[in-house]
Amino acid sequence: MTAPDPILALDTVSKSFGPVHAARSVSLELRPGRTLALVGESGSGKTTVARLIMREYQPDDGRLLYRGQPLGTGDAKALKSYRSAVQMVFQDPFAALNPAHTIHYHLSRPLRLHQRGLSRVERKGRIEELLARVKLDPALIMGKYPHELSGGQRQRISIARALAVNPQVIVADEPTSMLDVSVRLGILNLLNDMKSQLGLALLYITHDIATARFVAEDIMVMYAGQVVEWGAMESVLGDPQHPYTRLLLAAVPDPDRRFADSLVENELESIETIRRQSALPQPEIRQMGENHFIRPMPAT
Repeated sequence: MTAPDPILALDTVSKSFGPVHAARSVSLELRPGRTLALVGESGSGKTTVARLIMREYQPDDGRLLYRGQPLGTGDAKALKSYRSAVQMVFQDPFAALNPAHTIHYHLSRPLRLHQRGLSRVERKGRIEELLARVKLDPALIMGKYPHELSGGQRQRISIARALAVNPQVIVADEPTSMLDVSVRLGILNLLNDMKSQLGLALLYITHDIATARFVAEDIMVMYAGQVVEWGAMESVLGDPQHPYTRLLLAAVPDPDRRFADSLVENELESIETIRRQSALPQPEIRQMGENHFIRPMPAT
């Protein structure tokens, strides 16, 4: 079966802040009904990629493609359409909602901005639909303020707000990292439902490989601004080929093994060497399987 065309793509996009290379020749494709997990430690460049996609940053090099066409900066109408099509769910559900406004206001505002033809009654009905989709009771939630809700409920409101404008792409930046472990599964299931039921393309940004495996079909491992390994989830995690990917997997808690046991022989002693080498430019791309690629570390 032929894969659907990507809705959004980055084509060798780079972004630097002075001497810091936050993103180096990053390429990715987001396709309807699929999730791509962008995985890496803090400071690896994941959020820079998200901000490039959200047009908060302009790339120094490379192109952003929306439905196959380069997205420029001068067309206000095209930019508004893009901002409606590409929505973001933020990491912090406590800071993402204005505490001075009710949940009704938070969900009605994007509808007023992007669906001006709706009447007040239609808008209220749409808000009720959005709350029901994220598994919240409209009668109980609509009139409340953010401080009256739990972290998981606030994150569901953030997801409902993103869905209000009928997006085609959702960028979820660490959407469960600030939530209690007990409520994370509900948010992950909700993201999976959105992907399958609405046909959305989802970019799931995380440092947590376990949650990435739960929601995504494809994975990209990022370090020091560049993607070092990528491909099908089970191929990359089942047979990691880049030493940095193996280090990330070794850091996943497992009560049945010691940290040292999860590393290949002599790799524990060379962690800093691997990190240092992985931070160097790695322009070569090597295919390791049908849908499995790495940028090999420079030879020492």
